[in-house]
Amino acid sequence: MEKGEAAPPAAEEKGGEEDDFGYRLFPDRNKKPQSFLVRSLFTFHSRCQVMLRMTLETNPYAQLLLEAMKQSGCTVFNDRHFSCENCDGCVSGGFDSATSQIVLCQNNIQHQSHMNRVVAHELIHAFDHCRAHVDWFKNVKHLACSEIRAANLSGDCTLINEIARFKFGLKGHHQTCVRDRAIRSILAVRKVSKETAEKAVDEVFDACFNDLEPFGRIPHSKADARRAYKDFQNRDRYNANL
Repeated sequence: MEKGEAAPPAAEEKGGEEDDFGYRLFPDRNKKPQSFLVRSLFTFHSRCQVMLRMTLETNPYAQLLLEAMKQSGCTVFNDRHFSCENCDGCVSGGFDSATSQIVLCQNNIQHQSHMNRVVAHELIHAFDHCRAHVDWFKNVKHLACSEIRAANLSGDCTLINEIARFKFGLKGHHQTCVRDRAIRSILAVRKVSKETAEKAVDEVFDACFNDLEPFGRIPHSKADARRAYKDFQNRDRYNANL
């Protein structure tokens, strides 16, 4: 989740330990779905849907991830795999692995650039869920790895975003940002100590930070993401010509 982007629990795992897995942050997950007419009357929901559509149609981070998931056999459909909902005030989104659904916090996402970043972050979790056997609930290292990748590749730690947070640094600042945000994400959705979260992140950091799929590079800007998307589209053509 953005400001703690991690998977809420599988439905069958909730029980009396739902707080261990972060479902408390997504109260609408437990409510009966409202009709489209009722939902459309609420400004937050309508705005969320418009911004989501804009992201999916124009954002190169999202476009590359959607194409990569399709090639991996996990085609994403707007109406099926995205849900605009009200969330706890501290989060902006999450990936629900039980339903393979991305939750977008309509009450907390205020502008298009924020939506772009949240969708990209959560799509990286969805991509990891598609391509690997991720144990989101029992293996904190698996969760840590996906959080590292999401912070590294989604644009969370671009220079402009860090400046907006009043965080400045020189050598190694990007890595520091990725590590810190991964730790915060784990702590937001798992009842583990800070030491446990830090240990999990540090143990897998090098391998997961250097796993750049499907981008092939760290996209530090939209221009980088566009180049990565173009390279991704050309992979099969280049292979076919060998």
